[in-house]
Amino acid sequence: MLYNVVMKTYFSISEVADMLGKTPETLRRWDKSGKLTAVREPMSNYRVYKKEQLKIFDELDYLFTKTEVVDKEEAAGDYSVLELFAGAGGLAIGLEHAGLKCLALNEYDHWAAETLRTNRPHWDVIEDDIRNVSFKKFKGKVDVVTGGFPCQAFSYAGKKLGLQDARGTLFYEFARAVDETKPLICVGENVRGLLNHDNGRTIEGMVSILDEIGYKVLYPRILKAIHYKVPQKRERLILVGIRKDINLDFEFPKPYNKIYTLKDALKKGELYSSGVPLSSGPSYPKRKKEILDLIPQGGYWRDLPLKLQKEYMQKSFYLGGGKTGIARRIGWNEPCLTLTCSPAQKQTERCHPEETRPFRVREYARIQTFPDNWKFAGSMSQQYKQIGNAVPVNLAKEIGHSLVAFLNQYYGLNKVSKKASLPYKSR
Repeated sequence: MLYNVVMKTYFSISEVADMLGKTPETLRRWDKSGKLTAVREPMSNYRVYKKEQLKIFDELDYLFTKTEVVDKEEAAGDYSVLELFAGAGGLAIGLEHAGLKCLALNEYDHWAAETLRTNRPHWDVIEDDIRNVSFKKFKGKVDVVTGGFPCQAFSYAGKKLGLQDARGTLFYEFARAVDETKPLICVGENVRGLLNHDNGRTIEGMVSILDEIGYKVLYPRILKAIHYKVPQKRERLILVGIRKDINLDFEFPKPYNKIYTLKDALKKGELYSSGVPLSSGPSYPKRKKEILDLIPQGGYWRDLPLKLQKEYMQKSFYLGGGKTGIARRIGWNEPCLTLTCSPAQKQTERCHPEETRPFRVREYARIQTFPDNWKFAGSMSQQYKQIGNAVPVNLAKEIGHSLVAFLNQYYGLNKVSKKASLPYKSR
């Protein structure tokens, strides 16, 4: 089943907050200040926004798109990628589906590296701490460097942050790999929280470092996976740097109108040609199952009788905040909430719509849009960890198509073969 938000005329404050990645409180402040003033919906008299009011937001362009974006450029050459912090391969598979080739992948976690080797024996998987790896042999051989580096704060000393100041952080290693290989373009991905991490100083430091080593950085973009054929409310921050000798724009992928749901992930339909394969998964303890049995589809702990709310939530019952992920049963006709590395954590419950149990391994993988034939190595907990940490494959594919379009334009404009392209030399 598909949601089609394009057909809607009015949007609630919470809906717009979710689409923009803001809190409802932020939108209420905008309402009071006149930045975005809500109106009364004629039938219900609730405060809402007219669809036309949302044209001021570039990220909501898809609301006004009458046709789906379906034409994608095919790779005009053998474009190569060096992927860092590769994990279980979500980003790599998506880029591969878009026509890019992984020249090498670096991953520290043994079981994630084993997953990569098992599924793609021809990939050059470098299983090692990135701090121990030199990437100089790839200089001039890769078009793109990608990496989902962990978010770490930097220390400032009242001056512009440079590469040497970031030593000891994993972003330093990402930047070092870029500096050693000099790709045409680099792409970092992370959680949306990076944008405001340490009051924005962390992302500011990352931009200044990439600038120092010869890359102009586009304004970071938050991509919502639900707009890219992923049945999950997951968000990723994308940081793109283009080598300074290249005078071309990079176009972020345009969102689709259709939003897929859990039903699309686990049952036969547009996303998958068959139902989800059987697989292993954990069970809830007896008392927890008895309580979650009472939660309806799309419901959470507030749908329980008051006595059970207090029993289940304990001290958290008296604290503020909605805590809508607790005792949460996902409905068939909604996208799943963001998956975590464990399918049964109390704070981020993801219960099956009909059976009172956590999602199983292959269900987890489908919600992340992994192919059914992609095997995960290691114990059950290791498999959940790999899947929960991954970039959704379909989102990665859309990023890949944007990279292909950029590279096609570069090599087309320069009228040179890939082998003749020389890397930019920074100071």
